Amino acid sequence: MKICLLVGLLLVLGAAPAEAQGEPQLPALPNSAEISLKVERDGALTVVEAVSVPSEATMTRRIPLRTAAPRDRDRIIGIRDVVIEGAGNAELTEEELTVKLKGGTSIVRYTVDGAVADVDGLTRVSWQLAGGWDARLELVRASFAAPSIPNAVSCYAGSEGSRAHCATAQIAHSGLTRFSQQNLAPGQRMEISVELPGGTVPANARLEPSKTFAGAFVLTAPVGWAWGGFALALIVAAVGAALLRRRDRHPGDALPVRLLTGNAFSSPDGVLPGQVGTVLSGRADAVDLAATVVDLAVRNYLWVSEEPGELTTWRLVRRNPPDEQLTTYERAVFDLLLPGESESVLLSEIQSARIGVGSVREALDDSVVERRWYSRLPGRLPRAGLRICLYGLFLTVLLALTVGYAQLGLIVIAAGAVLAVAARWLPVRTGAGVLLHRRLLGVREALLATKATDVPKLEREVLLSRALPYALALGEQERWVAGFAELKGPPKIYWYGKEDDGEVPIARVSDFTAALVGTFAATRQGRRLEA
Repeated sequence: MKICLLVGLLLVLGAAPAEAQGEPQLPALPNSAEISLKVERDGALTVVEAVSVPSEATMTRRIPLRTAAPRDRDRIIGIRDVVIEGAGNAELTEEELTVKLKGGTSIVRYTVDGAVADVDGLTRVSWQLAGGWDARLELVRASFAAPSIPNAVSCYAGSEGSRAHCATAQIAHSGLTRFSQQNLAPGQRMEISVELPGGTVPANARLEPSKTFAGAFVLTAPVGWAWGGFALALIVAAVGAALLRRRDRHPGDALPVRLLTGNAFSSPDGVLPGQVGTVLSGRADAVDLAATVVDLAVRNYLWVSEEPGELTTWRLVRRNPPDEQLTTYERAVFDLLLPGESESVLLSEIQSARIGVGSVREALDDSVVERRWYSRLPGRLPRAGLRICLYGLFLTVLLALTVGYAQLGLIVIAAGAVLAVAARWLPVRTGAGVLLHRRLLGVREALLATKATDVPKLEREVLLSRALPYALALGEQERWVAGFAELKGPPKIYWYGKEDDGEVPIARVSDFTAALVGTFAATRQGRRLEA
């Protein structure tokens, strides 16, 4: 009895329709197709097409592997394991699958990757049952099987983009979904979309930017990572710039400085009087130019003498020619006052001549940069940013017309623009410049704290004159000179005198420095130096 039941069961299974086992029924009409689709557990879509071709005729179908999708994207599918049973052949390229069938019934088998997508938490399977045929299809019927019963199905037929519904699109009680459509003209398609419960099978849909100008600007994962990296770099740069600005605006308290080392005056880091204003405030003015002239006199390159007359006037006389001990900036100042073979010049002549100081300013800027107290980088960044913007524009156009990812060029443009705009907020003073700033503040405090009576007599003359240009640059020359002038026996000013070799009161030095600053401030080019 059991043997009879087993035999009966085998007969029933053997008699089951081929469609239920994943095989389509053979078409009964010419120019028709019976199709079976099955979604595998790994997301692959297995397709079996039984196509009836009239005798003595041929039918060709082209399935593109790249189709247009919304928002300037293309849908990319992969087709593999193509097998044809019957009279026909297939050709698979990177662009399309071409199937050519001759008269009779042929079965075409292939597997599709990229038909499954996650949409709003649901698993959606999309495929064109018919499309790309060069002949009319009288009838297309299809069945769809999946690991889960579909939630909804849709089917459209007609020309590409048509929203006309298919004749049949329904879910059977067994879970098998069926579709049918009659009278499809050559080139018309029949497209289905089946929604399955979320997570039924893994999604494998691929979307890539379309090969158009607009598609080149689509935001993709690599471009998104690039924008993220740019944003991160921007944040880091902003934090760094903020810290540099804070250090530049608040360099810290003054550092203690000794004015005399042994019997000689030494400036911190060898800074020159004319460089003090630039280091402290980032700009040079007439005071810095005057401090340089006084320093040249103190170092015996110039002699300062008072001219006789009702109004006091001063003359600067060449004492020693400029040599290798002078920096480029100091030589520029010397040549500005006494060009060529000139032996002397009146302060009034300097003012009336309206001497140019453009070369002096350039030499001064070069000197603080060479000593690494200041950097030229912030001044150069706007031009560099503009060049980067131009490079980015060229890269954007190049990528848009070739491989895509044109937003990478936009990132380069944005980087150049940020660089050009942000340069104005970057401080030009370096770490060494900030440290020197604090030491110069220490020099000012030391000048204010120094009492002339506490300075040994043998050191007073050297300290008075050597520190005077720095006191002038720091705005403390009147107090500095007055402190030594109050002594019973004030030190002599060895670089200052009268034409008649008469004794010059030390207090007259303050009058000279004030007149010297006024002379440079009154010149048109002197005002340019202040800018």
